[in-house]
Amino acid sequence: MKLQIHSVHFDADKKLLDFIEKRVAKLETFFDRITGGEVYLRLEKGEHSRENKTVEIKLFIPNNNLFVKEKGLSFEAATDEAVEALKKQVSKHKTKMREKHPAEAETTNEETEDDLLAETE
Repeated sequence: MKLQIHSVHFDADKKLLDFIEKRVAKLETFFDRITGGEVYLRLEKGEHSRENKTVEIKLFIPNNNLFVKEKGLSFEAATDEAVEALKKQVSKHKTKMREKHPAEAETTNEETEDDLLAETE
């Protein structure tokens, strides 16, 4: 997955960029058809709240895009919340795909059951 990270009006350090890449890459374990993504990091000015760090993540998947926006005390905390929200969106998307194309899901399940049976014998 190709991931572009944009920090708006500040320079993000390498450690933060690596953290974000690692967290977002974990989403591929839930859905392997993610083609790419964009991450926007923003510092909200003028707000009196301490949660002034915003992370926006957009994932590109075939025939759809998933988007989430989270605020937090730190970019790491906001990234964790955003990734959790994206996990839910990805699982919903997978469920909808299975409902639309049940024949593909059945063949996949049959193949894995046959493989398991063959391994146990």
